[in-house]
Amino acid sequence: MKNDYLERILTSRVYEAAVETPLELAANLSERLGNDVLLKREDMQPVFSFKLRGAYNKMARLPAAALKRGVICASAGNHAQGVAYAAQKLGCKATIFMPATTPHIKVAAVAARGAKVVLTGDSYDDAFVEASALARRDKAAFVHPYDDPDVIAGQGTIGMEILRSHSGPIEAVFAAVGGGGLIAGIAAYVKRLRPDIKVIGVEPSDSDAMTQSLRAGQRVRLPQVGLFADGVAVKQVGQEPFRLCRALVDDMVVVDNDDICAAIKDVFEDTRSILEPAGALAIAGVKAWVEKRHLRGRTLVAVACGANMNFDRLRFVAERAEVGERREAILAVSIPERPGSFKHFCSLIGARNVTEFNYRYADHKQAHVFVGLSIHNRDETRKLVRHLQSHGLDTQDLSDNEMAKLHIRHMVGGHSARVRDEMVYRFEFPERPGALMHFLNHMSRGWNISLFHYRNHGADYGRVLVGMQVPRSDQRAFRIFLKQLNYRYWDETENPAYRMFLGQPG
Repeated sequence: MKNDYLERILTSRVYEAAVETPLELAANLSERLGNDVLLKREDMQPVFSFKLRGAYNKMARLPAAALKRGVICASAGNHAQGVAYAAQKLGCKATIFMPATTPHIKVAAVAARGAKVVLTGDSYDDAFVEASALARRDKAAFVHPYDDPDVIAGQGTIGMEILRSHSGPIEAVFAAVGGGGLIAGIAAYVKRLRPDIKVIGVEPSDSDAMTQSLRAGQRVRLPQVGLFADGVAVKQVGQEPFRLCRALVDDMVVVDNDDICAAIKDVFEDTRSILEPAGALAIAGVKAWVEKRHLRGRTLVAVACGANMNFDRLRFVAERAEVGERREAILAVSIPERPGSFKHFCSLIGARNVTEFNYRYADHKQAHVFVGLSIHNRDETRKLVRHLQSHGLDTQDLSDNEMAKLHIRHMVGGHSARVRDEMVYRFEFPERPGALMHFLNHMSRGWNISLFHYRNHGADYGRVLVGMQVPRSDQRAFRIFLKQLNYRYWDETENPAYRMFLGQPG
């Protein structure tokens, strides 16, 4: 194998800065899943993330002259903190390029360790370009977050500690995948000593670069990535991690944001610690794997890889955790607009706990109800929908409808008969000054905004729902507008939640 990673890992210098983290049983989650789920607590590192391992190992191996010149890196958060901590420990300068959209809490944490922070661009890719250019110009050492053998070896010490902590049978080790350095390092060690143990990567459904790359047999570059799990929001995996993963990783699991939120709650209930979204990915992957494979009585290890959670995000996590755990159903129900029908609807719901209730008069014939209900599983939701429909109530399950969960539940307010040619789109705006003006400046002056909803979720990007009155003759111009805007978007004009609660009647 190119580069002897076993030797690199065994001779790693991570313990000059990082600590050996515990491997803990998640008792409640284990009982629910019928398997022993062990959490590798990398959230307990000095910088609350595994990234310190690779960053320090890389920097500690640099020649003294290189350290004296200082190091440069690009990062949206955890790698930056790892490099800053390592630089402080080694007594060298560090210049760290971060996207201008990076939350202040992360910028402050890096600056507090003495690193120079340069905010540039709207994404990690923008910061990477600027950082690489400065490193070449100043002949400074560039500390890559994942595509470097020394960084990979540093992360590989996690695999070494897992096997040292648990000598018994292990069915699989699950790790979050962004650029691929973490899982590549773990796989390089585990597969060399215990090839019987499966190594499984976990990615968000909107940032699945490794999953697509392994399927294609070559590195795939995603046109855009989701940013809820910002620690793994990478458009293209590293070349060396991809080489290792092709040879060593057994499978990939893809989960959605609701699954991640549910996993954050699971870990909190077992440890009273709050992981960041990327940090909880492996736990979400374990749950998905167990459900798919119907496993019982196995030992599964999940790397809890980070806890740099922005406090403002907790509201969003709490809202979505029950849906992700399949313990809340979101339904849209049409009921007759006549005395007694609302009471009849409530009687059909039965003794279930109501988590949310929004009611709006639609017309003299019917009213629409947006309701959240506590359930035990999705099968119960399907039975409830059939039960309501059998009693003549038009019912739609919106539990997987992203627009309904993000926006409609906060907007149930009625239709407007005067709005014509309305198109409804969901956007992700960068959380920075000027983002809305950028949107408005690109709009045609002839298009009227008929609907607008935004909530701050404590993330790098804001989720925005916009209704625009665009004449049919302007459709080509509208497509050009969307392309030039360069924001992620989804067409929600035909979304049933919009049609029922906000769209033009009839």
